[in-house]
Formats: sequence, structure tokens, C-alpha cells
Amino acid sequence: MANTYTQILYHIVFSTKDRATVLRESRREEFFRYVWGIHQQLHCHLYRVNAMDDHVHILMSLHPSLALADYMRELKTGTSRWISLEGVFEGFDGWQDGYGAFTVSAREQDAVIRYIKDQQEHHQNTDYLDEYRRMLGEARIKYDERYLT
Repeated sequence: MANTYTQILYHIVFSTKDRATVLRESRREEFFRYVWGIHQQLHCHLYRVNAMDDHVHILMSLHPSLALADYMRELKTGTSRWISLEGVFEGFDGWQDGYGAFTVSAREQDAVIRYIKDQQEHHQNTDYLDEYRRMLGEARIKYDERYLT
């Protein structure tokens, strides 16, 4: 795709199915390496990934030929298969159906990287649903509460 230049950063947030608390810290580094590998295969740039027991945060940029929905399908399908085959997270039953994808300006990039990096500290004061509602509100995204719980 010669002469195609983009700068679209996405802050992606998604949860385990039924927000099961199965993404144990002891195996997360392996998971992060696998996520990085998926990004390499898709020719996307991964800036930062982190997780808590029930959800994942990613800051990334898409390759210009890839749609966001296709990226999410590849990411969730690939990681689900790998987690199941390798037995990485006991009790893992898949990812939630949806996800949050928020665009980030170049000026916000470093702040979002810090935010993702500091998830463990941040979640001492707030849970995933409150965090997700805040993010949706800040982005002025209307949502149906039934699909958050």
C-alpha cells in the first residue's frame, strides 16, 4: 500500500465472558507475547497491552488494509484458541461478545500508555464496569446497560 499513511490509534478494551476473573497474573506475560505475535502477523503496531483478572487493555494502530472488526475477530479467536490449547488460564470460557474501541490522538498516546501500564494500581480504586462506563461516557458513546452486565 505505497503512499498510504495513517495515524489512527485505538485504545481497545474487552472482557472475559461473564467477566470471569481468570486472567491470572502468573501467566499474563505469556499472553502478552502471544498478543504481540498476532499484531505482528496482522501488520499492526502494538504500543501497550495489559490485563486484569477480567479484562484487557490494548493501545494499537491498525494496518491500513485491516478493518477494526476483522482485527478484533482475529485477536479474540486467536487468543481464545491459544488459551484453550495451552491451558494458560484455568476456567477461561472465551471473551465477551463486544468490545470498546476508542480513538486516541497522538498527543494522548503517552498518557494512554501510562494508563494501560498502571492498570493494577488504577483498579485498587475502581472496578472494570465503572471504568468502562467512564470511558464510554467520556467518548460520548450511548450504550445500553443490559449489554454491560
